[in-house]
Amino acid sequence: MINKKIDIPDTLKSFHKVFQEHGFKAYLVGGAVRDIFLGKKASDWDVTTNASPQDVISMFKFVVPTGIEHGTVTVHFMKTEIEVTTFRTESGYSDGRHPDSINYAATIEEDLARRDFTMNAIAVNLADGSIVDPYGGRQDIKKKIIRTVGNPHERFMEDGLRPIRAIRFAGRLGFSIEKSTLNELSQADVLTKTASISIERFRDEFEKILMSEKPSAALKLLEESGILSIFIPEFNICRGCIQSDYRAFHKFDVLDHLFYACDGAAKYAKAGKLNVRLAALFHDIGKPEVKKICRQKVLNEEGKESEIDTITFYNHEAAGEKITKALMTRLKFSNEMINNVCHLVKEHMFHYEENWTDAAVRRFIIRVKPENMEDLFDLRLSDMFGMYNQNVDMRYSQSVKLLCQLKDRISAIMEKQNALSLKDLAVNGKDLIEMGIPAGKDLGRILGQLLDCVIEDPAMNTKEQLLKVAEKIR
Repeated sequence: MINKKIDIPDTLKSFHKVFQEHGFKAYLVGGAVRDIFLGKKASDWDVTTNASPQDVISMFKFVVPTGIEHGTVTVHFMKTEIEVTTFRTESGYSDGRHPDSINYAATIEEDLARRDFTMNAIAVNLADGSIVDPYGGRQDIKKKIIRTVGNPHERFMEDGLRPIRAIRFAGRLGFSIEKSTLNELSQADVLTKTASISIERFRDEFEKILMSEKPSAALKLLEESGILSIFIPEFNICRGCIQSDYRAFHKFDVLDHLFYACDGAAKYAKAGKLNVRLAALFHDIGKPEVKKICRQKVLNEEGKESEIDTITFYNHEAAGEKITKALMTRLKFSNEMINNVCHLVKEHMFHYEENWTDAAVRRFIIRVKPENMEDLFDLRLSDMFGMYNQNVDMRYSQSVKLLCQLKDRISAIMEKQNALSLKDLAVNGKDLIEMGIPAGKDLGRILGQLLDCVIEDPAMNTKEQLLKVAEKIR
């Protein structure tokens, strides 16, 4: 049996008391209500009321008009931010996002009727904790179903972001999308409406999808609906791009591998590391562009010669870096995020071997940069996960063993504070100018050679020895 009331937190009880004293009603709505019925801790409070924004401003001391044109203000109350919106109805969505007109409504039921999904159309009366659920949202939450309020076609044609939100909720909550709602996602006019939303709004939802526990679930829904092709068409040629040959390095085509690698990043990278999830999703996106199939002659078990196909993807990391930069720029990610993700994509194909010299490890650190090491190693684990869509066996994997060995060697080098950049050298440009080397290209060349010298032998990093070397190579 579903509870008919919920316990109201003390902060909201005190908040409601203000409305009550002024003769108004107030209801908790939105994600907090959904989280309560999911058994999760709710923290972001959204309240709807029959008080106008001007009434709310007059009732509270600290109010910010965050969306007053839509009837919304943010109240700072008892060290808590509470978003308050006046009951409203909406009509006409000619731009596919914003209602052409907003009218204040008289009842909570009218307000709930404008909302997207049944699980988001539940209200809790702050007066007594009673629940208003005209569309069966609690039952849908219990059944783990995403269903629109009313006709799904009408709801999706009102706001082109709603189909993506449906997929995001399904992926993040582990829900299924109700059949008629699901069918509407791929309708031509719905896709046209979805294509009309701003790229920033897609990107924001896309980020939330990637930050879910299992991103591949929503990513596959984006692909199957046709939405992924609208915003990231670069993935289209990844579907059906076979990777597996007689060496059995990969179980899946490129696109599934990328989806599952993103799942791997959700497991292995630190919480909140969007950059690693993006890098996992894009790291092999250049493979279709450089794919080649070569016929090789081999001897079978009977010693007879036969031909087999060998699939190669030489330099796919360079192609992937270029593609990733273009698509992330189009999606309007920050330059910092673009540069970081592209760097990880470019460097993900490193092949460490036990016979690497310490100098080789130092050059690797310089190329990748110390601050990117942890992310690059997490990307490598994500890549391994994506090959077979299963956890990496940390006990017996030779690849993991080598990865751990490289991490240990890097840590040892960093602890010794070896010179890894020009600023770490015991000499600088001023020292070389004083010994007669003019400023310019030669000065930069000599400093670079001195760094190479110190990378090979850290003991050389003294002013006396480096000046002697500089004198010889000037």
